Amino acid sequence: MQKLSKYRHIHCVGIGGIGLSAIAEVFLKRGYWVSGSDLKPGEVTERLKAQGALIFSDHDENNIQGADLVVYSSAVSTDNPELAAAGRNGIPIVTRAEVLGALMKEFNQSIAVSGTHGKTTTTSMISLILENSGCDPTVLIGGNLSAFNGNVKVGKGDFIVTEACEYMDSFLRLYPKYKIILNIDSDHLDYFKDIDHIVNSFDRFARLSPKDGTVIAYSANPFVNSIIKNLSCEVITFGLNEQSDYYADNIQFNPSGMPSFDLFYRGEKLGFLQLSIPGEHNIVNALAATACCRDLGIDTSQIISTLSSFSGTQRRFDIIGVTKSGIRIIDDYAHHPTEIKATLSAAMNLPHKNLWCLFQPHTYTRTIALFDEFAQAFRLADKVILAEIYAAREKNIYKISSKELATEIKHVNPDKEVYYFESFDEIANFILNNGEPGDLVITMGAGDIYKVAEIILSKDLSQ
Repeated sequence: MQKLSKYRHIHCVGIGGIGLSAIAEVFLKRGYWVSGSDLKPGEVTERLKAQGALIFSDHDENNIQGADLVVYSSAVSTDNPELAAAGRNGIPIVTRAEVLGALMKEFNQSIAVSGTHGKTTTTSMISLILENSGCDPTVLIGGNLSAFNGNVKVGKGDFIVTEACEYMDSFLRLYPKYKIILNIDSDHLDYFKDIDHIVNSFDRFARLSPKDGTVIAYSANPFVNSIIKNLSCEVITFGLNEQSDYYADNIQFNPSGMPSFDLFYRGEKLGFLQLSIPGEHNIVNALAATACCRDLGIDTSQIISTLSSFSGTQRRFDIIGVTKSGIRIIDDYAHHPTEIKATLSAAMNLPHKNLWCLFQPHTYTRTIALFDEFAQAFRLADKVILAEIYAAREKNIYKISSKELATEIKHVNPDKEVYYFESFDEIANFILNNGEPGDLVITMGAGDIYKVAEIILSKDLSQ
């Protein structure tokens, strides 16, 4: 596509999504005229309105009037009337990823964080380190970060940091100098055929790096390790042992479940790091952020200081509240079996009596494709409650329900309490009637399961 400076009025189809809304906000702050449409207006679209965007709550061909560029998110179907009208009128149509790629070309220091899991947390870590170091970066994150009052920050420095999503091969449209590969796992199997297809896409992503670029990779993941061999650019590795360039040693957990460790680079101890977010997976995320920022020339003491105080992003092990009876409620975005196991493992380090997992599967295709893995993922939870599947962009042509998954979880774990409820209200009532003082309840999933925590606390307050 042409340089962004060639356009004046940009129309965004699906503007309320976490990814495209961030792009729209960047455009607004750069002085573009921005319009957009979304069938589910809410807090995000209201914020964009307040900044000057024209928002439509329907999809209609008249919405694109005056636009000289139309951008759409991956959730928008190709038969959308606004895309069709743009095509008839010769208006350029591009994906969010293509626009993000064009934007990244305008920065000398561009960082893209990829991987099946951990992108939002690691992107946030790197962004805050750069911000605290005075680099004034432009940042696009897949979750809300309190320090930026949202998921986007438009800076004046020469740094841009963003997540690089593999879905629909979107990350192949990006042009970062620094590419971080956190892990590779089976996911998005409504697009990818199998794990080999996924690995091939990540391999293409890595090999598109410029010769003066850098790939920063978690070498303990066998799929990642297989694609970082023989790259023409610099490769830096991170992991949990001395086989990696950056690694953690002497890992311990405090009474609140937060990990600490000695930070090493090629045998040299760089310092001691106490994290304020739980889980071994966040040690790995912190190592990735450290490797990237040190290579960018950021002082190690600033890296350690920022990571030590980092309290996470919203919906990533987010402490929501405590009921009057002493039931602690946490919300987490985990929606893949690997993420579920990592989150439950982190929760095990927190004091609790019973560990409840209130899980909402995300999309029918993911539930079917990873059905057996989901059934095995809840071993560490004492009690499991399933809500109905969150459809997202899909229709239930598969006739699958969470009820079948609940049955299979019980089959795999016959001694575990497993329940299925159709409504959030039923789940909230069940927790209030059956939870015990000292219990830890985690609402978990990428949909709207977080609302259950709000319902529980609201009902508890009114009792």
